Amino acid sequence: MNVVLIGGSGIVGSLVTPYFKEKHLLKIFDLRPPQDTSLNYFHGSITDHEAVLKAIKGMDALVYMAMGSLDWNEWPGTNSGFDANVKGLHFALKAAAAEGITQAVYCSSMSVYANLHNRYFFDEEISPDETNLYGFTKWLGEEVCKNACRRWGMNISALRLCLPTAREKWLSETKAGTPTIATVDEDVAKAMLSALELKAGFQSFMISGDYEQKIMNMAKAKRLLGWEPKARPIQ
Repeated sequence: MNVVLIGGSGIVGSLVTPYFKEKHLLKIFDLRPPQDTSLNYFHGSITDHEAVLKAIKGMDALVYMAMGSLDWNEWPGTNSGFDANVKGLHFALKAAAAEGITQAVYCSSMSVYANLHNRYFFDEEISPDETNLYGFTKWLGEEVCKNACRRWGMNISALRLCLPTAREKWLSETKAGTPTIATVDEDVAKAMLSALELKAGFQSFMISGDYEQKIMNMAKAKRLLGWEPKARPIQ
């Protein structure tokens, strides 16, 4: 497939593009070029609807990776948070629908929840409850995706990612017997690639490196995506 990665030059995009380009023809849409100069790059802003329309032209699917500010304060991160996770996402899905694209993946976050500690997530139906900017706007982004599914008949998987991490760093920091939610880059990429194929309207998935599932139950991802975390710490 021809797949556009919106925000593909960022942290998550840089981690997963090596795996994506083995499977699909890619176009990166971002304000800055990707580290991998062999990739097809289209410069533009996610708040520029015309630029988004041009970037999506001729594509078969999209993965939305734009993040906005990670600043937990209301200012100055407010504009970029809403721009990336709400406004820009809506523009991208609207442009995709106009192009006839029905398959999309939204990189959400487990930050849609206010507390990831001392808590067990038994399924994806637990209502998001974050009030801080980043997680709140990621939560709103999932609502944008639901609306796009209802309005344009799209299939969109919202992947609630947990700390995507390069393999070397993950192995150096993860200890056997100590629960972790950080997720190896290859596992993140495989979840996205599987989600691109899913035709099930809107679905949300917890995607985590919690291989013993002591923090979250990822049975839904295994059932619908055929995915589960494969990375294991060195014994």
